[in-house]
Amino acid sequence: MSAQIEKIALFIDGANLYATAKSLGFDIDYKRLLREFQSRGYLLRAFYYTAVIEDQEYSSIRPLIDWLDYNGYTVVTKATKEFVDQTGRRKVKGNMDIELAVDAMEIAPHIDQMVLFSGDGDFRSLVEAMQRRGVRVIVVSTISTQPPMVADELRRQADQFVDIIELQSKIGRDPSERPVREPREPREPREGREPRHTPQFLQRSPTSQRVEIDDEFEED
Repeated sequence: MSAQIEKIALFIDGANLYATAKSLGFDIDYKRLLREFQSRGYLLRAFYYTAVIEDQEYSSIRPLIDWLDYNGYTVVTKATKEFVDQTGRRKVKGNMDIELAVDAMEIAPHIDQMVLFSGDGDFRSLVEAMQRRGVRVIVVSTISTQPPMVADELRRQADQFVDIIELQSKIGRDPSERPVREPREPREPREGREPRHTPQFLQRSPTSQRVEIDDEFEED
């Protein structure tokens, strides 16, 4: 009798994963990432969460979102919200924690394993809730930076913690294909561009650049 194939779901906190990989000096190859976890069991879903600034004439993350949406990922987005704090500074918030948690709880009865790409300590309670439902939770982040990108309470709660640096050879882009970084425009967080056409995106032409936005940033 053959061993039961585990059903897996990926939950990628886009901003957090981008910041983690960037802190370690490599780019995520999302095609290779998907293929890696498809080889580990039956990949039921691969969720990718990110906030977008909708009032911009050009959103630098949009080509990446479109590519992911057409290539096996379930992309969940929402518009950022702007406000002015007590010091008069303009802030933009785009937290996706609730959306991720709701999707995880809904899919819990249908999976054996949850792989969470995030180091956000706010997910500790979610991990605990998933475990109570019989789901094994793997957290992917890093403790190889100073300070670590993963909250200690989240790492301890997980059934297994995987330092993303251990996956670099499997899900990272070849350094020889890494795009040349363009100077960021002022007051733009983690700015970048991906080519609009899939062939260019997959080939990572020298002018391409990865994109992601922070959960929160501010302008003077």
